[in-house]
Amino acid sequence: MIKRICVFCGSNPGNNPEYVRAAHALGERIAKSGAELVYGGGNVGIMGEIANAVLAGGGRAIGVIPKTLVDKELAHRCLTELRVVNTMHERKALMSELSDAFIALPGGIGTLEEFFEVLTWAQLGFQKKACGLLNIAGYYDHLIAFIDKMVSEGFLNESHRGLMVIEKDPAAIIEKLKSHKPVITDKWLNEFNLNRNDY
Repeated sequence: MIKRICVFCGSNPGNNPEYVRAAHALGERIAKSGAELVYGGGNVGIMGEIANAVLAGGGRAIGVIPKTLVDKELAHRCLTELRVVNTMHERKALMSELSDAFIALPGGIGTLEEFFEVLTWAQLGFQKKACGLLNIAGYYDHLIAFIDKMVSEGFLNESHRGLMVIEKDPAAIIEKLKSHKPVITDKWLNEFNLNRNDY
């Protein structure tokens, strides 16, 4: 059961209005589903939009933000709960601990770093929580193609490619995350284990 959904997203709105609209729609769906939002605690960009949508929909929003970013990211002061931590490491660890599933909206390198960390934990079997990529307006098309390249070049197991739920629709991704059952397999490919003495 998904009680809390962690959303990684940009503190900027991006150049395409579709990104902000998708954040608002996702926030509405999270509130309607009865789940709580866990996110980076900001009041600007896509961060602020999704939190405001959840709160406007009667939902609960929990922000997690380091002390040094409280002013820079304009911490949201109207959240259900704002947790201020000391470091980025603490931020990510607490967001993961609080959440039952993860979604990445469009964002920058910080969004990718946060998403790929929890995805790596899933790959290694450290956590079994669903990880979703919300591919709005083709934003993640090139990233998805690159991940497929990892598979074709032998750096990523096909089953680990399946750890990601990829959707274009905010409502659909929540439903898919609820039913997603990731298959946990060994990170190290059998072919590599068999041939490692050849190098």
